[in-house]
Amino acid sequence: MLAAACSVQPLHGSRGAADGLGDLGAIEIAEVHSRHALEVRNHLIFLLGGGAGQPAGAAYGLDLSVDSRIIDSATIQVAADNEPSAGTVVMTGEYLLRDRSTGEVVASGRRSASASYDRTRQEFANLRAVRDAENRAARELAEMLRLAVAQDLKRRGPRG
Repeated sequence: MLAAACSVQPLHGSRGAADGLGDLGAIEIAEVHSRHALEVRNHLIFLLGGGAGQPAGAAYGLDLSVDSRIIDSATIQVAADNEPSAGTVVMTGEYLLRDRSTGEVVASGRRSASASYDRTRQEFANLRAVRDAENRAARELAEMLRLAVAQDLKRRGPRG
């Protein structure tokens, strides 16, 4: 009897479309035009569809905009100059979720993720470190966006 009164439910449960969460697999993500946005989009497609790719006849359309910037995290003194020794990639994603049948904006939001990296005196190693940090930030941002969209759909309730 005590367990029956519990109202806590898993956000990513497999109870189906009746609770609004089955709609995650019915979201088609629009094309993007930058490498870091493509990384986020690809991870998000995988996460939303459970590895099945973009859905045919999607109920929702998601417009995604991703911005990436690098900030210096730490500097060291080399001779008379300060030289950056660590950096952080900050990736910000904005989304707009629309119901395809009505054109109504269902949800919108903004999330950010960051990933740090070390800088060395080797140029290629620095380029690779930035790319790896961008990839880590993109994966993290995709996870955050998935959670945000799931929460938005859960609040909205079953599609009707």
